[in-house]
Amino acid sequence: MRPKVVLYLAAGFLTALLLTSGAWAQTKNLEAIATLKFYAAAQGNSFAVGTSPGNVIFDGSSIWVANGPSCSLTKLRASDGTSLGTFPTGHGPRKIAFDGSSVWVANAFSTNVTKLRASDGLNQGTFSVTHSPVTLAFDGVSVWVTNIADNTVTRLCFTDGLNMGTFPTGRGPIGIAFDGANLWITNTVDSTVSKL
Repeated sequence: MRPKVVLYLAAGFLTALLLTSGAWAQTKNLEAIATLKFYAAAQGNSFAVGTSPGNVIFDGSSIWVANGPSCSLTKLRASDGTSLGTFPTGHGPRKIAFDGSSVWVANAFSTNVTKLRASDGLNQGTFSVTHSPVTLAFDGVSVWVTNIADNTVTRLCFTDGLNMGTFPTGRGPIGIAFDGANLWITNTVDSTVSKL
């Protein structure tokens, strides 16, 4: 065989070996995760937050919990559950979204959205939307808020909360997801999904 052919075959073999061993390791880990039981040290751990916690997100280092009747968010250190603070929101905080530096929460009974700085919980503003904001999604530029009572979704600029428009959906918009180019909104009353 020619030296170049041998070199290409060896490089191809090594590449295939690395790819398959990486895939095996990932599959092995996924299988292990699916079948493992919790470690004894982690069993029974619970951490106090506000009243009737309803939603939770992870910002890369901390866990944020929406406390509905307490009108607040609680921040917990993910590594050990230590409370890092409880921060006021509007009435009826529901779903939470993280934009990379701030945490946004939909206040269902206040018809607004609160933005808190993730590093220290500093309130960065409260921004009006329409009726009964329920869920949020971040698309890299905007925070989108579903308004279940008037069948719309509101777009807010993530830097300053500027209202960039409110758009119609189906009836009862409650869930929202961003796929990299479009927003998908579930309409519970219509049994449909809207794509914007």
